Amino acid sequence: MVSLTGHPDAVPTPDADGAEGRAAGKQPRAHAEGRFKGPAGRIEDYAIIGNCRTTALVGRDGSIDWLCLPRFDSDAVFARLLGDTENGHWQIAPEGATAARTRRHYHENTLVLETEFETEAGTVALIDFMPFPHREDEISIVRLVEGRGGSVPMRMEAAFRFDYGRIVPWVRHRPDGIVAIAGPDALRFRSPIPLHGEAMKTVGDFTVEAGDRLPFILTWYPSHLPEPGGIDPFRSLTDTETWWQGWAHHCTYDGPYREAVLRSALTLKALTYAPTGGIVAAATTSLPEELGGERNWDYRFCWIRDATLTLYALLGAGFTEEAASWRDWLRRAAAGRPEQLQIMYGLGGERRLTELEIPWLAGYEGSKPVRIGNGAHAQLQLDVYGELLDAIHVARKKHLTHPHDAWRVQRVLLGYLEKMWDKPDEGLWEIRGPRRHFVHSKVMAWVAFDRSIKAVEQFGLEGPVKAWRALRGRIHAEICAKGFSEHRNSFTQSYGSELLDAALLQIPMVGFLPPDDPRVIGTVEAIERELTIDGLARRYETEHGVDGLAGEEGTFLVCSFWLADALAMIGATDRATALYERLLSLTNDVGLLAEEYDPIVRRQLGNFPQAFSHIGVINTALNLAELRGPAEDRSHNGHGTGEHGAPAAEAQ
Repeated sequence: MVSLTGHPDAVPTPDADGAEGRAAGKQPRAHAEGRFKGPAGRIEDYAIIGNCRTTALVGRDGSIDWLCLPRFDSDAVFARLLGDTENGHWQIAPEGATAARTRRHYHENTLVLETEFETEAGTVALIDFMPFPHREDEISIVRLVEGRGGSVPMRMEAAFRFDYGRIVPWVRHRPDGIVAIAGPDALRFRSPIPLHGEAMKTVGDFTVEAGDRLPFILTWYPSHLPEPGGIDPFRSLTDTETWWQGWAHHCTYDGPYREAVLRSALTLKALTYAPTGGIVAAATTSLPEELGGERNWDYRFCWIRDATLTLYALLGAGFTEEAASWRDWLRRAAAGRPEQLQIMYGLGGERRLTELEIPWLAGYEGSKPVRIGNGAHAQLQLDVYGELLDAIHVARKKHLTHPHDAWRVQRVLLGYLEKMWDKPDEGLWEIRGPRRHFVHSKVMAWVAFDRSIKAVEQFGLEGPVKAWRALRGRIHAEICAKGFSEHRNSFTQSYGSELLDAALLQIPMVGFLPPDDPRVIGTVEAIERELTIDGLARRYETEHGVDGLAGEEGTFLVCSFWLADALAMIGATDRATALYERLLSLTNDVGLLAEEYDPIVRRQLGNFPQAFSHIGVINTALNLAELRGPAEDRSHNGHGTGEHGAPAAEAQ
């Protein structure tokens, strides 16, 4: 049984006639404010649901505060995350402040989220999921309200907005809900309860009794197409759970921390754009690296830099098909002239990612500007050539590709890198200050030539290997001469600098030097000692202004995973395990991590959920559990080389 309550002074959400009246300057009589209002919650208060096309962020309060439709990088329909309720949200929750306790979890091995509200009046559950689309021009969200006990007054409030919270759509009534249209976008909203308009929002008040199951369904479609038909929400729930559980069944990892590994794998799958195989760095844009600061970037794109570690994470967890799809995306995206290789691309390999600022959004907790697009796509970051060629080498080793595939492209890229490796660049961290000779960039240039030499030695491919060996040795010698500080007993961020950089933890992992080299041990211990806050690693020393930006940032979670990997490689296994378990303790209640963490205020920071952080969860678990995990396996690509990068026999 469902009882329905209306507001005597409220009017219906405008239909076609009402919309025209509003456009002419007439305002419907309504409450001045909705019942639910205010800014977004803490970053760690969110969970995600998704369908491998896009994701929605759902707060503990039952509000969907971020949703881009139809793709990860599309304009947001709900943008409260970066503004307030007027910028769009969709909340279903107990009326008023009656909720005494909130619990939530994912249904086993799925992305079906259940939030249970326990109130004085009774208990009600909200089950959220996104069915997998049968058509690319229709994307749906289903929200099921289930009465678990008692009689609970509820409130549903939806502020539909397009263009990142800027455009209020025209609304038309339907017998079972509404249609909202603005420009190219349309939403079909189906509701089991009567709706009315209130302060430019669509609202409904109702009471849920034990045993009730009420479905609310929102479907996006192009506005020029006919309205989509309805879907069976309960069958969709079963189908969605079955799909996710069937996918998770392919996980072959059965070592320590399996639950965290599998949840991270599910998160990476959720961040995958299924039509192309691309994996976005995060589901959001402009969540700040410092609360109130300007370090706010759009991460809804695919970074080539993540390629090798992503391949190891997917393969190590048993997801070969996803690894192959990611490899195929890489090959397509990287096609073109070598000097045009970008560090990141769009979901389909798009190259033009123009960065813009959105002035009408206040920013998460006042962190401005809000940015869409990412200007770093045009930067010179030489390490990306090494990352790409290392990923190709991994694909060959793991039998993801024929040895001759992409060899011609690889040769062309090496020809360009021969001319460019000794130039300064913006580096791994995409600095917006002056270019420098970053040590990590030089190390990855060394990797590019080293993996190409291995391709000739191990797979019988043809190339000027003698010249490549000479250049590999020259790069190695220069890095050791110019990139190591005797004073700090550590490699440094750039030539002539005394600053540390967590990217230097990659030196033993890529095989540039063996883990027992005193310079490696000194670097790892210096970073652990001087570049950490409460045991968690920062990327670099921002206070010196190297990145050209004001303010600071939190600790960078993937760097802390790298530190755990490096500690394990140098034999400090107990410290590595303790750090890894500390990192796992930072996940929120449903196992998700953002990009960064502030150990002072104890809050997650940066875009969320962050693929790189969850890649770290998987790879470090593998590194700690196996004799030859990803770090050890990757480092063996460079083992057997002498001091200057030549084969050991040659060096002698």
